Amino acid sequence: MEFFNWCIIWLMILLSLSFPLRSCAQASNGYDPLSLTNFLRDYANASLSNPHTGTLNNISLPANFSGMEASFVRILTAKFWSRGANFSSFYIPPRVIPIPSGRRLAIVFENLGNWSSLYYKVSNYTLVAPVVGFMAYDSPNATAIGNQKLTFTTEGDPITIRFPHIDAAEGENVTRKCVQFGDGGSFEITNMISEKECITRGLGHFSVVVPSPSAPAPEPWPGWKKKRHRKLFVIGIVFGLAFLGLIMIVIFKLQTRRKLKSMEKQSEKDVAFDTFWVGRSKMPSASMTRTQPYLEHEDVP
Repeated sequence: MEFFNWCIIWLMILLSLSFPLRSCAQASNGYDPLSLTNFLRDYANASLSNPHTGTLNNISLPANFSGMEASFVRILTAKFWSRGANFSSFYIPPRVIPIPSGRRLAIVFENLGNWSSLYYKVSNYTLVAPVVGFMAYDSPNATAIGNQKLTFTTEGDPITIRFPHIDAAEGENVTRKCVQFGDGGSFEITNMISEKECITRGLGHFSVVVPSPSAPAPEPWPGWKKKRHRKLFVIGIVFGLAFLGLIMIVIFKLQTRRKLKSMEKQSEKDVAFDTFWVGRSKMPSASMTRTQPYLEHEDVP
């Protein structure tokens, strides 16, 4: 049993090391995108009071954020559902549902400008447009932008992202790609719908990239790596379970063989009986009586 327990422990260790890895675009040098997003939200609340609903409000950032732009708008949820929103670099069509839904929501828009490559990097790709993003929050009466983040569910057309300024890519026949950054540094690369437009069905940060000069040919969808890792993970589990089952069979056979040998040794120590056949069955037969019968009381007639 101890050997069996050790096999289970080693199998769990191997499985824990075989989980698939995600492609990530990690910020370096302490530039954290999440911290920046939270700062812009808090700075907007501190710098502006009683903003008008439906009006885009520009946020005057500190001097050390020169080159970066931010703005926000408060919208009634009913109008947002029926009319959508068209602010900054984003066109949000009608029939988009904010979750959780309240009476009013606030959307913060970001344009990182020349700070883009400091906060976001994509391996084997080069940014050729500023990183732009938008985040949605609740908007209670007490504050313009609440702390609760919202998500969007699009029932109609997707959200359009416009990039008016895209740098010229080096080389000929270089295909530009859309990149969407998610939480934790994850990203997804997709095709552009036009020369300067991308689409999405959720919130986040976006930009345009081209393959780096030394990078391999771009893949239309990088999710194949995730599928490959997932497939390898499943194969590893199958082989691990098969190996564990083989070990259990070997242990069972060893224990059975050990019991048989023990029974054979015990049978060799016992007295051997003669055998005779009854039909097709072989039966034991005692050839002699080891203890002679005698009377317990000799005076009994």
